[in-house]
Amino acid sequence: MAEKIDLKSIRNIGIIAHIDAGKTTLTERFLYYSGKTHRLGNIDSGNTVMDYLDEERNRGITIVAAAASFNWSQGAQKNLIHLIDTPGHIDFTAEVERSLRVTDGAVVIFSGVEGVEAQSEKVWRQSDHYDVPKIAFINKLDRMGASFSRTLQEMQDKFTQRKITAFQIPVGIESGLEGVIDLLEMRFLKFKGEEGETVTPAAIPEELLPEAEAARDHLLTDIAELSDEIAELYLEEQEVPVRLLKTEVRRLVGSNEICPVFAGSAKKNIGVQPVLNAVIDYLPSPEERFKYTAVNVKNEKDEVITVNDPHFCGLVFKLVASGSADLLYMRTYAGKLNLSDTLINTRTGEKVRIKRILRLYAKNIEAIDEVGPGDIIGIIGPSNTFTGDTLCAKHRQVMLEKIDFPEPVISIAIEPRSTKDKDRLKTSLDMICREDPTLSLKTHENTGQVILSGMGELHLEINTNRIQHEFKVEARYGRPRVAFRETITEPCSVTGIFDKVIGENELYSEVDIDFIPVKIDQGIEVISKVAKGDMPGSWLLTASETLDGGLRTGGNSGYSLIYIKAVIKGLRGTPDKTTDGAVAGAVLDAVNRAISNGTKLLEPLMKLDITAPEEVVGEITGYLQVRRAIIHGIDNIPGGKMLHCEVPLAEMFGFSSALPKLSGGRAAFSMEPFGYQEISQNDLERLGTNTSVSF
Repeated sequence: MAEKIDLKSIRNIGIIAHIDAGKTTLTERFLYYSGKTHRLGNIDSGNTVMDYLDEERNRGITIVAAAASFNWSQGAQKNLIHLIDTPGHIDFTAEVERSLRVTDGAVVIFSGVEGVEAQSEKVWRQSDHYDVPKIAFINKLDRMGASFSRTLQEMQDKFTQRKITAFQIPVGIESGLEGVIDLLEMRFLKFKGEEGETVTPAAIPEELLPEAEAARDHLLTDIAELSDEIAELYLEEQEVPVRLLKTEVRRLVGSNEICPVFAGSAKKNIGVQPVLNAVIDYLPSPEERFKYTAVNVKNEKDEVITVNDPHFCGLVFKLVASGSADLLYMRTYAGKLNLSDTLINTRTGEKVRIKRILRLYAKNIEAIDEVGPGDIIGIIGPSNTFTGDTLCAKHRQVMLEKIDFPEPVISIAIEPRSTKDKDRLKTSLDMICREDPTLSLKTHENTGQVILSGMGELHLEINTNRIQHEFKVEARYGRPRVAFRETITEPCSVTGIFDKVIGENELYSEVDIDFIPVKIDQGIEVISKVAKGDMPGSWLLTASETLDGGLRTGGNSGYSLIYIKAVIKGLRGTPDKTTDGAVAGAVLDAVNRAISNGTKLLEPLMKLDITAPEEVVGEITGYLQVRRAIIHGIDNIPGGKMLHCEVPLAEMFGFSSALPKLSGGRAAFSMEPFGYQEISQNDLERLGTNTSVSF
């Protein structure tokens, strides 16, 4: 049985950053210095614990979020840290989304060379969406071109919602990096030993004192602006006790008013242990996080879930599919869970029995008998359970907020190479889609082809490689194509009618719906303005769910609809003739009437950021302009330029191969989805093979 840890000593954290900023390298140091591993994992050597998939080790990138639990002691106090190492590539943003949904804090890593990159901003915004407190680590300060002050300034310029404040400054830079200065306790920290395992405090060298004192004064000023207690001492020029500073910083981090920034180089084993100490000192425990709102499935009213509630409640946030029993990652929010307990899946209403409770350690597991609130665990047993499902005690059935995932933007057609592989291919596709909510599978109505959709070329490439290497299925794949959308051309108000005799039953329902084209982040918004009155509650629920599903099914060209606000204004029926099925039929009739007025085709747009030497910028901009890119700005950065662009996804096929040729291998880029725009018939015809499925 695992050792029990007090709730106040638990930290649930996510490690988030742009690709190649050093997330996995930092995490491997966390595991080593905590005693969880006995050697340092190295990405270049392909022997990391957290990047355990063959695809991850071969490519040197994180593809799936991996969880690890380990202890970190401060004096006599033993703490338990549940860490989730997330991918940095935009194609795997769902892994970041679901990880941040269940963490109580985050460590955001920035490269001291590249500074604040596109995906850095993306994951920062994702963490803000879930109101996750953060600390930051400026990494790679041993590399040529690194600058702590420049990266810090970029962070302060781009993340203005809170104070971004240096709690350390580096001693030396690039190959001369020697250690860091702790500005709270005003001491020079050196990292000695073969693997930097020994942290040795020393006096700050005299020549560095003026810089350190100025940095500490800036730190105190930032805190004093947010803390009356610190402000009073600071203005009276009294010494501010370190214990008081830490207490106030903890409060300010928890309320997202300040983000402490630390410095070092994970690869050179400099500055890692202070970040672990900061996780304990400043990031909140599950007990300190805000209360969670859930919906009671019986009365549909909101309820507040806290760690002190006696009835168990947990959220499944990740699934690892298996041919026998799936491994489910779950965050526990309330109550205790014991081995062999029976819970309720509030999405399905089914009872599920917990066969195993597991402590997670990347691909390794450790069996435990029970778990309390505020934990991150693995469970085996429940069937028909997926990402986003709430599992809870039958005495208090609630549903926690689900996890929002972006829509796929690119598709390929798949078929088995031989008929004997047909069933095996279907099984493998079902498994990878069960694991990854940003993958979707459907059969093309006209051709009968199986279409797999995902978040980008790399996303699809890695998953098709899994089909071949992991599931040993030979298949043929079509060329990637963009996932178009449709929207209505103008607002309309329609009445949907279902009036049919089925068997001996006469069924009837009418519904009035306003359809309004509007650009909204969620794509589809369904609102009901019908008063319940004497109407059965199931009618309204059916109307809303059918309308949402109907709009996502497809428009006149067969693509899912987007950018539509649908308002249910009226719903009519009679107790003897109206069923939930009749209501659904009336809603679908209204959707068909709305799209019969005409739809227009939309193509996905991407936000594209490119860093390149100044002398090749002209070549790159010329390439982009003929591909309908809009260049919004070009910034000066150390060693070159950064281009900020907006470009249709259909024009970007092959760009990852073209850019090295245009720049002599000296440019890099990042992309993320940026909405949709109307595409003309001429552009549609010109793009040709990128807009149709072909083998």
